[in-house]
Amino acid sequence: MAVRATGRHAGDTKSRILDTAETLFIECGYEAMSLRQITSRAEVNLAAVNYHFGSKESLIHSMLSRRLDRLNEERLKLLDRFDRMLGARLTCEHVLGAMFIPALRLSRDPRVGGKAFLRLLGRAYTDPSAFIRDFLNQHYESVAVRFFDAFQRALPHLPREELGWRLHFAIGALSGVLAGTDTDSLISEFSQGKSMNDLQLIARLASLMVAALKAPLPDSSQLAMFAAVLGDAAEGGVVEGGAAEGDAATGERREGNPEPAPASLRPMLHGTA
Repeated sequence: MAVRATGRHAGDTKSRILDTAETLFIECGYEAMSLRQITSRAEVNLAAVNYHFGSKESLIHSMLSRRLDRLNEERLKLLDRFDRMLGARLTCEHVLGAMFIPALRLSRDPRVGGKAFLRLLGRAYTDPSAFIRDFLNQHYESVAVRFFDAFQRALPHLPREELGWRLHFAIGALSGVLAGTDTDSLISEFSQGKSMNDLQLIARLASLMVAALKAPLPDSSQLAMFAAVLGDAAEGGVVEGGAAEGDAATGERREGNPEPAPASLRPMLHGTA
């Protein structure tokens, strides 16, 4: 028969379950982790999980919220500060800084996961589970909209759809690196013996993101050339001598009024470092 823990012991048990769930989520992803794995590694019984959380889904909600709520609160505070300071002079670098700086600060704090915090973010944004996608969309939609609006103001020359694609690809690349299990080997392979840590690695990625976001729009001939190389021209994607239907050269759609933040982009903006 399960005995309900009380007082300090109950708090310790709950924290241990959350910490274990976080570790397994980073290692395995949502679909591959099970309550049996969690209870075994946390050295608790299933009744303890049910008592504190009720289900695997509620446990993962709590595990993500305890990290992402604070992260996104600090991101919005910093973005608001930049907005007040700069107004119309807000730059792409400032918006990216509002995304990255709070995550880097929290990654230095062992009370919120330390270095594992960045890996948790990477896993959250790259996990293919519909459950994780839905959770991020439901809980952090306003954060995604706020940042996308800031990027639009900082990069007014980019059509909305083009900006959405660029952010999707750039943040996806960053998330893939963060989710990796062996950044030390990656650093060792490419740093040529020079000293480098995770924060410097992310700074390098951020500089690439800035370059990608600020790049001039490709013209129709460039798009046609890429399509031909990829073997897509014959399939009607690009018409010879011009852009594909739908103004591929500008990234604009001819019809419809899109929502503030592209759906494919929202999960990455919700939690990405």
